[in-house]
Amino acid sequence: MIKNHNTTRLRRIFGCNLLLLIFTLPLTAQHLLVTGKVTDGNLPISGANVLIKNTNSGVVTDFDGRFTITARPSDTLQISYLGYTTLTIPINNRSTINVTLQEDATALGEVQINAGYYSTTDREKTGSIARITAKDIELQPVNNPLEALQGRMAGVEITQRSGILGAAPQIYIRGQNSLRRSFNDNGNLPLYIVDGMPINSSPLFSQNAFLTNGTDPLNTLNISNIESIEVLKDADATAIYGSRGANGVILITTKKKQAGDKTQVEASVYSGISRVSHFVDLLNTQQYLKLRQQAFENDGVVPSQFNAFDLLIWDQDRYTNWQKEFFGRTALMSNINLSVSGGNENTSYLVGASSHKQGSVFPGDFSYRKKTFNFSLGHRSHNKKFKLNLTANYGIDDNDLFSNATFVSRAFTLPPNAPAIYNNDGSLNWENSTWNNPFAALKNNSRSTVKNLIANLGLEYVLMHGLTLKTNMGYTDLNSEDVILTPIETYDPALWHRVSNTSRHSLIGRKSWIFEPQLSYSKKFGNHRLDALVGATFQENNSNSLRIIGTGYSDKQLIGNLSSADAVVINHDIEMYYKYSAVFARIGYNWKSTYFLNLTGRRDGSSRFGPGKQFANFGAIGAAWIFSNDDFVQKISPFLSFGKLRGSYGITGSDQIGDYRYLDTYQATPGPGGLYPTQLTNPDFSWETNKKLEAALELGFLKDKISLNIGWFNNRSSNQLVGYPLPAMTGFNFVEANLPATVQNTGWEFDLHTVNLQANSLMWKSSFNLTIPQNKLVRFPNIEETSYRNTYRVGYPLNLGIHYNFQGVDPETGLYTIEDVNGDGVYDFNDQIIIKKLGRQYYGGIQNQINYRSFSINFLLEFVKQDGYKFGAVPPGRLGNNLPNQVNLYQHENSSSTQIASQSIFALIAYNNAYNSDFAITDASHIRMKTLSLGYNIPDKLIRSTGLQQFKIFLHAQNLFTLTNYIGLDPQLGTGEKNLPPLQSFTAGVQLNF
Repeated sequence: MIKNHNTTRLRRIFGCNLLLLIFTLPLTAQHLLVTGKVTDGNLPISGANVLIKNTNSGVVTDFDGRFTITARPSDTLQISYLGYTTLTIPINNRSTINVTLQEDATALGEVQINAGYYSTTDREKTGSIARITAKDIELQPVNNPLEALQGRMAGVEITQRSGILGAAPQIYIRGQNSLRRSFNDNGNLPLYIVDGMPINSSPLFSQNAFLTNGTDPLNTLNISNIESIEVLKDADATAIYGSRGANGVILITTKKKQAGDKTQVEASVYSGISRVSHFVDLLNTQQYLKLRQQAFENDGVVPSQFNAFDLLIWDQDRYTNWQKEFFGRTALMSNINLSVSGGNENTSYLVGASSHKQGSVFPGDFSYRKKTFNFSLGHRSHNKKFKLNLTANYGIDDNDLFSNATFVSRAFTLPPNAPAIYNNDGSLNWENSTWNNPFAALKNNSRSTVKNLIANLGLEYVLMHGLTLKTNMGYTDLNSEDVILTPIETYDPALWHRVSNTSRHSLIGRKSWIFEPQLSYSKKFGNHRLDALVGATFQENNSNSLRIIGTGYSDKQLIGNLSSADAVVINHDIEMYYKYSAVFARIGYNWKSTYFLNLTGRRDGSSRFGPGKQFANFGAIGAAWIFSNDDFVQKISPFLSFGKLRGSYGITGSDQIGDYRYLDTYQATPGPGGLYPTQLTNPDFSWETNKKLEAALELGFLKDKISLNIGWFNNRSSNQLVGYPLPAMTGFNFVEANLPATVQNTGWEFDLHTVNLQANSLMWKSSFNLTIPQNKLVRFPNIEETSYRNTYRVGYPLNLGIHYNFQGVDPETGLYTIEDVNGDGVYDFNDQIIIKKLGRQYYGGIQNQINYRSFSINFLLEFVKQDGYKFGAVPPGRLGNNLPNQVNLYQHENSSSTQIASQSIFALIAYNNAYNSDFAITDASHIRMKTLSLGYNIPDKLIRSTGLQQFKIFLHAQNLFTLTNYIGLDPQLGTGEKNLPPLQSFTAGVQLNF
């Protein structure tokens, strides 16, 4: 009975299960397994949420960004990740769905921003901080990270002063503050900080004449290893750096890995070409010879072999485009970058190296080579109370450009029928000493090498909840060596008896260390949050420079070995120390994440000032109100998704002068003998002060698909530190002093970001920035009694031109004329009554990024509105080529805007006077396609079997085209100088992640 009962029971259970299975079979058949991968277009996103819409069912992506989820064919997936735009994707019966998330330009409240000694978010910041990330930097074929910022940030003006590889760019953050703007004494340089370590931002000046602007110490950084660059602009952002932040702060953060990341290998390789994209139209041989012949006719002078060898001796049918001969070559470039990273739950590391090589557009086998090595180590204890971050970046720049200051300009002054460069046997052609062969400069052997180490160690320990002790320790060691070997072959053989083999050696060393203990406190209580920071800075810099000249080498092979020189002269040997110390503090407070207040203060001490002047106090206050958090605002403006008002005011200072300038200094004389004075004492000068005021409005519309930031700033720099010029009879060039001059920089900044189109596989985003600056010397009492009366004018910008009044061509003489204002028959300072505002009237950039499935396109247009100087040429009719408009010369029967062809001294003076008048001013505005990038990510299903996480192919163009009416090589400088312009580059490469 029991057995029968159990059998019956089993039958019933089996029947129920069978019936349940029959009913659920159709349901099971309607489900499928969906797999896929979530990336940001470059790297996988770990921890992204993948949900079935309108359910609680979901998964999280693994380290490789992959997910697997069971869903019905009619379901919709919702993929989200912090800081990225959420995507909603119908499954549509697909078993594989790969997703690319776009960074949410409006979710910036969650993106951490480096503010120096602390971090904040774009939503909660009270200061003006601009930021770009690795995706805008890493694949650009540039040598200096500052070049990657051009056109991308409002208020940040960056100019490439030369296309010579390694040349330092010029940078102004919200204008020029200091009257000192020379390359070797520039009081407008911002503060560079790499991973917490301050870097001397002064360019390294070389004996190589092609690098007269100096080389930038940032050149040694690996562009591909930079995670982000933040630029601090207003007082609230910079005051915590005190005197060092007077001209703005540039924070460069290199890449690091988080603890727990598994081993990963990243590699990128690209190669391409660079070239000069634009040449200036000049006269051909027939036009040139006609112009020269007309000059002799006008002057009533008979051409001879002494004054007209281009007409009587040189080939009359020869034509050479000297621009293409001098700098018309195509330069090859290549770049390899490799990094390995990994770790465990408590420790992470990243090791990387790169190699960059780029040829030259000049004739000869010259190149720029850079090798970099980087390392970062992060560790945290098991209880997460102790943290350690160590970074080290080491770079070697090796530049072997030849030395000749006039090489580029000779391309515009040589007649088109000048002799051949080489004889039939390959030797230099001197054409019987009728010309100086410019290619003799190629016989020079020059090399500029920079080795730079930047290391930083950060230690952090949580003393108790909310209270943390931090220490930042950094060290830099930079060594630069320039050698120029000049054999007698660089001279005309007719002069060899008067010259000798020569070598020039220049050594520069910069070492510095910094120690910064800090104590931070953070506490949240109810609707209130308090963040406090107090710390100190101890810094010391040691710099030395040595210049040596060796002459009289007996053999070309011995040049450079100073022991083989007949004479060795040390004309410069200096070692200097600079000490800096400070205490600083910050208090940040917010209520309900709606009202924010930020107070910063710093007391600085500098060894560059005399006793009683060495310390000064600086500080700032910043405030912000996120009014979109107010319910009333949300009701009356449903389209407004974010709104913030912020403002700041503060005082920063500057000690950017040379060391020991408050002392009497002396230099030893050669031989047995004594000292001679080199500087007058002035212990009374003190800190420059820079008062900064800012107000800004930040708005977001349509769920932040449109965001607009409008900022107004007013900075006043006073108590100007300058080298006050002295009369020559004193025996000194200048004495350091504070001048009662005040420089004002004010302006408007606009930033607009839009999400123009957002579909399942298509994303189009745009950004626009515009800066309208105004620079003015608002005060300078008794300027007429100083040497600056010829340089500046009260009420006008520092970048101005003081000129004669141009009055056209004199119908009697056919020469240019200018106005003699006081009628004394002499043209001097008193006749310079025309003041022209030069420089940028406004500037900015337009960037577009379009992603469609695996394809991406990104381009940046940079625009500048400015006036500058005309491209100068030789006076019409003199020896040297000219612009085509010089052919339309003045004739008595019909007027012209160009003076008569003549070689007379009167024609030369008239021409020079015209170019010192408002005649020389022209429009140098331009629009430039700065960057254009195309990318394609190989689909995941095609590379999965290879073990690759990413395989990206990219094409990149730099300086693709320039739209301008400016006649010259490059309108960017607007100075009329004959410098090599920024090069146009085309590269192609691949980026791999394993």
